[in-house]
Amino acid sequence: MIRSNADRKPIYHVSRAALACIALLALSGCKTMNMGDITGSIGAPSKPASSSPADLKAYSERLRQAYEAHPDNRKIAMAYAKALRARELNDQAAAVMENIAIKYPKDREVLGAFGKALADDGQLQRAQDVLTHADSPDDPNWSVMNTRGSIADQLGDHQAAQKYYETALKLAPGEPSVLSNLGLSYALSHDLPRAESALREAVASPRADMRERQNLALVLALQGKFAEAEKVSEHDLSPEQARDNVASIRQMIAQSGDWRGIQTSAASRGRTTTVARARSFSASDGPAEAANDGDTSAASRKMQQLSLDASAR
Repeated sequence: MIRSNADRKPIYHVSRAALACIALLALSGCKTMNMGDITGSIGAPSKPASSSPADLKAYSERLRQAYEAHPDNRKIAMAYAKALRARELNDQAAAVMENIAIKYPKDREVLGAFGKALADDGQLQRAQDVLTHADSPDDPNWSVMNTRGSIADQLGDHQAAQKYYETALKLAPGEPSVLSNLGLSYALSHDLPRAESALREAVASPRADMRERQNLALVLALQGKFAEAEKVSEHDLSPEQARDNVASIRQMIAQSGDWRGIQTSAASRGRTTTVARARSFSASDGPAEAANDGDTSAASRKMQQLSLDASAR
């Protein structure tokens, strides 16, 4: 989701029904869109009352009407596409942005939003190609670099992804969304201590939000630090929800060989001594894997999607 340093106040709507989504944020496709930076255009409606499905649907419908009335207005088109992404209508968002990109083929802001929409729609290589034109070596954009990094992570090139994040951090020092992606990329690279370090730095930022904190809880739990993971989760959730949140992660760790692959690799290099405790639990499919020999499992794709959703704000 796109963020500016000045405007990063997310809209939260937490319920027990949404708990599984909150546990790993993007795992089941949940997004927390900041709509505050896309209003104020000619004919654009005010931001939604909340991030509830009903409010987002009503808001996107108002934007659809504004878009149809002003099809050449780039700001309205970008706002409409962003609202569609918030509702997981990623193919529609990509189509809207493609139409406006045809009209503004050299507009870097439009191309950046188009690339993010394509990435959300799973068109990763095309998104990467578009984003190369959304940036300039003379005036690079940290948000574009961040998204390019998340795409590289999804394509399994974690080394390239981390270079993108490092460049983004030079442009936006301390930006928590970039630090969060970097931490998740380290986790995908089987380096849990560095993942934890980057995520702790992200969470320490006054601009950090629930996404960074839940990603830290995820990495803490992956190392067997379940009590600490619960404490981090309690910043945004009730104690009961935080316990359920971490319990679901423990179950995923126990079930998934992909998670254990990350743990075992890190432990074998002396990087953690606590992760073995996670193996005594059992339950459902797990979301993560650091790709080995080009093997990209469903669990790997979900972990990588977590990084993408953290970046495309």
